[in-house]
Parts: sequence; C-alpha cells; structure tokens
Amino acid sequence: MTAPPTTMETARRVATTASPPAADRAQRQDAAHEAPATARPTRQDSANEASAAARPTPQGTAHEALRTARPGEPRSLAAGALTAGVDDVPQVLERCRALVRPALEEAVGRLHPWVGEMAAYSFGWCEVGGAPAVASGGKGVRQALAVLGAEAAGAPERAGVAAAVAVELVHTFSLLHDDIMDGDGDRRGRPTVWKAYGTGPAVLAGDALFALAVETLAAEPGGAGAVRTLSVALGDLVRGQADDLLFADRPWTGPERVRPDEYRAMAEHKTGALLGCAAALGAVLGGAGPERVAALDRAGRHLGVAFQIVDDVLGIWGDPRVTGKPVHGDLREGKKTFPVLLALGSPMGGRIAGLLESGDAPETAATLIEEAGGRSAALAEARRHLTAVETALADVPSTARAAGTLRSLLGYLVRRDV
Repeated sequence: MTAPPTTMETARRVATTASPPAADRAQRQDAAHEAPATARPTRQDSANEASAAARPTPQGTAHEALRTARPGEPRSLAAGALTAGVDDVPQVLERCRALVRPALEEAVGRLHPWVGEMAAYSFGWCEVGGAPAVASGGKGVRQALAVLGAEAAGAPERAGVAAAVAVELVHTFSLLHDDIMDGDGDRRGRPTVWKAYGTGPAVLAGDALFALAVETLAAEPGGAGAVRTLSVALGDLVRGQADDLLFADRPWTGPERVRPDEYRAMAEHKTGALLGCAAALGAVLGGAGPERVAALDRAGRHLGVAFQIVDDVLGIWGDPRVTGKPVHGDLREGKKTFPVLLALGSPMGGRIAGLLESGDAPETAATLIEEAGGRSAALAEARRHLTAVETALADVPSTARAAGTLRSLLGYLVRRDV
C-alpha cells in the first residue's frame, strides 16, 4: 500500500498538536504455589529466590491483595498495601505522560516520515495520512512504571524518562506485531496499523520502533546495561508469545495437555517480562545496584502473572459493560486460560473438556469450571503473586512517597472486578 508522503517536520508537528493492554490434580498438590521463572535482568537471580517470594503468607495478613467473594458479594480487590491510594493513580499517570510525551515525540520524529506517521497513528496522535487525531493512546501504564521505578530507586528524572520512552516504544512494537499474529482488526476503537496501512508496513513500523528503543537507551549513560536488560525481557516476551501460540494446538486432556505451571511461565514471559523491564530500566540507567534492579524486575514479573490471571478470570466471568468483551468470550474462542487449566485437573475435567472441544454450551462450561474450583484457585494464585510483588518491593530502599506511589500503580493494574 502506497503511503502519502510526509516530512520529518510534519511528523513532529502532528505529534505535537494531537491530543495525546480446582488445582491441577494431575500435577503435584503444590503446583499452584510455584513462582514464575525468576526475573533476570542480568540472569543472576536464583529460581529459589523467586519461589520463596511467591509463597503465600498466612491468611488474613495485611499483605493479602485479593479476596475471594462470599456468595452474593461482588468479587474485587481487597484493601491492602498494593491497593491503598489507587484512586490517585489517574493523576500519577497523567503526570508521567506529560513528563514523557515530549521525549517520545522527539524520538518518533527521527523516524522515516512514512514510518513515523504509522508510529504516530499507533500512539493515537494522527489519522491515516497524517491529519491530527484525538484518539486514545492508552493509559501509559508501562511508561509510568518506568518513571516510578526510577524514582523509587533514587535515579535521576532523565533516567526515568529515557527508560519510559524505550519501554513505550517496545510495548507499541509488540502490539503491532501481536495484532498481526492474532488477526485483530481493531484497537482502541479504530483499525489496527496493519488494517490501516497493510501487513508489511505494520511489520516495518514495529521493527522501527524496536530499533528506536535500543537507540534511545544506547545514547544514555549506562546504556549498555539498559540494552542488556531490554534484550533479556524481549527474549522472554518472544518465548512467551511462542508458547502461547503453541498452546492453541495442544489437546485439552491427556499427557500433552497444557499444565498450569507451563501457563504460569508463559504469562511471566509474555506479560511479566516487559512489566519487569519497565520497573527496572530507569534504575539501571540511574546506576542502581544489581540487587535493587533485580527486585524491581521481579516485582514487575510477578505483577504480570497476577494481571494475566485476573484477565483470564474476567475473560470468562467479567461484566461485558466493563471489559468490553462478550461474557464467556474466552470459552467461546476455545482459549486455554488459567482457570480452565486448573479445572481440567479436577474430576469434572473430562466433562469440561468435552464441552470446550465441541464449542457448545459455554455457559454450562463456565459453571462447571467454577464448581470445579477453577475460578477460586486462579484468584488464590493471583493473591500469591501479588504477595510476591510486595516481598520484592520490600527489597527496594526508597522514600516513603516514591515507594507508596509505585505500590499504588501496581495495585491499580489489577484492581478490577473479578
């Protein structure tokens, strides 16, 4: 598809003027308690450390961040350290977006004009052809995580901004390619980049954003370490995406079925790796020590697993008015999500598998999955990973304000009705 010609100055102008994602009984009994693969920005952390961090604390402690609802109650996040102050997070996100936006615009303005237009379109800054737009560019959660992680680690503001730009570029790159692989034609209420510009151009734009992220980090003091951290995260992201694609072709039952521990590892890689990188990258650029960097990365990775599990619960039982997705949507699409995999290990597993294989009666399948304990066990696993987030953040010495703001953002990410 031939793109309308623009200039670098036009791309910059567009960016400037426009308004700114029943435990498995075939496994050993404690499988649901395992931690994700260890966060490893430098591949030095031990698996034992992550496993210890993910162990549940005694019931009723202040660290519990989710609760299982009683019959008739809404299921939501409980009060706790991670969820305290989350009502202030929209203002925090706005502050971080305002801090990062000029640097992000400047970076995108360095791209080839046509590629820069596609990038600007993906951020919601322009329409096809370059006219300014007012489309939503997303909340900017990952860039905020980079800024707040840097602040919590005592890094200078410049380090947090550069890290946030790189993380936002990489996140958008992953979305462009993910939309192509999934065949998704809409994102944030308008055509995805591959639908608007073509598959080849969208791949090219994604590649350009990745290269720009590396260039952004390499130009900073401490850039070599930051690039290594990003490379590890991207390697894990690719690994997780590959596993997720392969899961679709595996059977629901039998020795080749997807196990819950495999799914947890996939979620850590696909969702958690970039969140961990976002939290740690500013600290790397700011010269923080390896222990502090590893703790931030570990917190983000555990958060990613919790986020994915909550997303899976919402994909089956979420309110369509809130999620924007049809009720039981994941079951209709035959997705092997965490509550499903847990329920398949129960005595009801055979009946559930039959319903999922046929694609019939998703309502019945959802009821059986809940009766088998899939929903409650999934939420218990999310609680364990949120406890692990708290444990990891305790290893990051910082001011009370910086630590509190970072915790509020992390809690905000999973404070959804489940």
